[in-house]
Amino acid sequence: MSTAPTTIEAHHSNFSAHEKPTWELYSRCVHCGLCLDQCPTYRVLGTEMDSPRGRIYQIVQVDEGRLALSDSFVTHIDRCLGCLNCQTACPSGVAYGSLLEQARAQIAENYERPPLATWLRNHFYVDILPSFARLAGHARFVRFYQQSGLQLLARASGVLKLLGMEELDALSPRIEAKFSFSDLGCVFPAEGERRGRVEFLIGCVASVAFAELNRATIRVLTKNGFEVHVPEKQACCGALQLHAGLLDLAREQARRNIDAMLSSEFDAIVTNAAGCGSTMKEYGGLLHDDAGYGEKAERFTAKVRDINEYLAEVGLLEPKRLLRARVTYQDSCHLAHAQGVRSAPRQLLRHVGAEVVESPRPDSCCGSAGVYNVVENEISMKVLDEKMGFVASVDPEIIATANVGCMLQFRAGIARKKMNARVAHVVELLDEAY
Repeated sequence: MSTAPTTIEAHHSNFSAHEKPTWELYSRCVHCGLCLDQCPTYRVLGTEMDSPRGRIYQIVQVDEGRLALSDSFVTHIDRCLGCLNCQTACPSGVAYGSLLEQARAQIAENYERPPLATWLRNHFYVDILPSFARLAGHARFVRFYQQSGLQLLARASGVLKLLGMEELDALSPRIEAKFSFSDLGCVFPAEGERRGRVEFLIGCVASVAFAELNRATIRVLTKNGFEVHVPEKQACCGALQLHAGLLDLAREQARRNIDAMLSSEFDAIVTNAAGCGSTMKEYGGLLHDDAGYGEKAERFTAKVRDINEYLAEVGLLEPKRLLRARVTYQDSCHLAHAQGVRSAPRQLLRHVGAEVVESPRPDSCCGSAGVYNVVENEISMKVLDEKMGFVASVDPEIIATANVGCMLQFRAGIARKKMNARVAHVVELLDEAY
């Protein structure tokens, strides 16, 4: 009895050609599982589809046409924090961050979100972030809400709890009175003998909610002999758009910053936000196929330094006083895992007299991840609670970190854990010492 030959059914990819993940990217995953314990969502949810290898499996299935680009796929990709803990743990060198960005680009192009979510994404990523003027206008409105008593009234009345916004309100940053935008185009001279000249990226949200941190960064640089330029035409770095899968918009921001900041006159382009630095160091890859910007993007990327990285490279002058505090440094994911900068912040803290105590899992994610703690608040808080358990175990006086989103998250964590500690950026502690 003869048997008909077996045929393999051909499937058409459910991805479009634009920003399509490549086999070279995801074929490196050997499904060994070493990423599982390093993944925050897998640790708190315990589901394979919410692990790095589970997400890679789903990406392959959608690409091969065996899985629809549906609500389920989008949910599991949206749940990823993009912390890149898995990338550090992976023995095969899977570029998970690039895979995630391209999967989200496919979702942005091919998946229809609910109308309100679509409007909010467009309003935030497309209308507000690329325009410092519009961002400042929105920030002034929020500051009025915070300063006028309306926020206190909303909290006391219970309306925030009724609307399910109590957790989100607790995470909202305090909008400062003087934005960093007023420093655009300014030059801050070095104190004493000039050791170098740098450009400083002030950031978008940081400019309205962490302007004092920006000013502290400038003071630390000038006191250490560096002339600081704040380029007038700089833009948002594009990190939030990149992580949302809006790659073309991120490329637009990259080109704006290259035009505004690439110059042989300066020793480095410095940022105090790990997420911004990570993205700016990706400009080379992001614009690799751009004939007009590819080579310039590589030169730009080579000049980018996180403030901790740069100060450790050039060396700090002796501080005026020693910090003398028990400090636990918690690695920002996009500084440790994306940029590989781990020892520099600890080195700087010890230089100004801090007793640096290491907690368990100092490089695990806090759950902030850009806007993740807003759009995936419940999971974010579970990740945060686990993280605060690690932090509390070493009883610190100060929780130091290197990213503004992490600072907001840890402040919420201190309140949830009822800890007697404060949160500070490493640069704020250096500023205190000087």
